[in-house]
Amino acid sequence: MSTAFDFAPLYSSMIGVDRMVDLVETALRTEASASYPPYDIEKTGEAAYRISLAVAGFAPKDLEVVAEPNLLVIKGRRAANEGQGARTFLHQGLAQRAFERRFELADYVVVKDAVHAHGVLSIDLAREVPEALKPKQIPIGVGARQQVLALKPAKTRKAA
Repeated sequence: MSTAFDFAPLYSSMIGVDRMVDLVETALRTEASASYPPYDIEKTGEAAYRISLAVAGFAPKDLEVVAEPNLLVIKGRRAANEGQGARTFLHQGLAQRAFERRFELADYVVVKDAVHAHGVLSIDLAREVPEALKPKQIPIGVGARQQVLALKPAKTRKAA
């Protein structure tokens, strides 16, 4: 079942939605093969997040985490194992194929940390809005600050 959305009305009423529309269209085009490796995204604080990927069979040296502006790329590639040819598997359920997983990040979301433990790669992210862009309350002063100009009387003409 294919679902198509027409975003044209947004362009006529909102300025700067191009990036948002691109993100939505990318999310709608994801393929079923994009489900490997499985992952969780959780909110760990008001402006903090964690992505956890199940990377069983991958060592930290087999993984690469790259943060770009508005994009997080995680790659996994296992080096060929010399002893692998001597092993005979009756069932091999651990998928150890190479992968590349991409996550679009909102503005000002940065990667804080990446930890590999017990077959799970956890990546902590935080939204850090620059101080200049944060809302700030402007104090309201009491009293008049405007200078009042004293009106000078007009010069009177002397009668001649």
